Amino acid sequence: MIWLDTLAQGILLGGLYALFAAGLSLVFGIMRLVNLAHGDLIVLGAYVILVMVSVTGLNPFLAATLALPVMFGFGMLLQTHLFNRVLGEDILPPLLVTFGLSVVLQNVLLETFSADSQKLSMGPVEAVGVPVGPVTLGLVPLATLGSAVAVIAALNLLFYRTKLGRAFRATSDDATTVQLMGIYPARIFSVATGIALMVATLAALYLGARANFDPTIGPARLLYAFEAVIIGGLGSLWGTLAGGLVIGVAQATGAAIRPEWQILAGHAAFVAVLLFRPRGLFPRAND
Repeated sequence: MIWLDTLAQGILLGGLYALFAAGLSLVFGIMRLVNLAHGDLIVLGAYVILVMVSVTGLNPFLAATLALPVMFGFGMLLQTHLFNRVLGEDILPPLLVTFGLSVVLQNVLLETFSADSQKLSMGPVEAVGVPVGPVTLGLVPLATLGSAVAVIAALNLLFYRTKLGRAFRATSDDATTVQLMGIYPARIFSVATGIALMVATLAALYLGARANFDPTIGPARLLYAFEAVIIGGLGSLWGTLAGGLVIGVAQATGAAIRPEWQILAGHAAFVAVLLFRPRGLFPRAND
């Protein structure tokens, strides 16, 4: 029974990590950009939701619907005025720019909100449990996992079943040739980053609902997201979900053995997967 509960809790935690990683995976799959500020953008999303809650008095779930378009617009502005200027064959400029953005975001959040921990209060729903067979699972963690699956499914539908998705794939394959077809890569990249930040905002909602957050936790969220993307296979959205679940289950198992092993177990699982599957569990066929 104990190990069954551990497995269940690990899967639920993995859903949160998959949400952390989904936007990162989308951006990398389209423009091959490794965004080192992704974790800090998740934290920024949490603070935007917090501000919306404070200003409107709405429940965080409703406040998140107001934060989504704000973060989408911010993502488009970032891509248009910053990231598009440094994208190219050389991977170093984007890495340096996103690292700098990470530092700036952390300091702006520290100056604006201080280093005090914050939390998004969900009210009575936080204590609601749902019996699932012999174990009882929290409603918010279940919603997190359900949202992760829904987001990955929606992104796959967008990517493979829509006109915008065809533009994403074509631009990813050959950004020069698509311009002859009337597609402007800079605009496509801006939309992709906007969508990625909307996903990051959803991840921020559940991050703030399940744990305290402060301006300095972004790099750790980036690490979990990066490991989930690598485990799943670069550019594979369903693989990203699987990668998040692997890390979540590994951390839950490590914590069940010894509490201080939680984080170490997740990193160990990451290394173990790479030893046997260097390209990840589900690498894209064209990688």
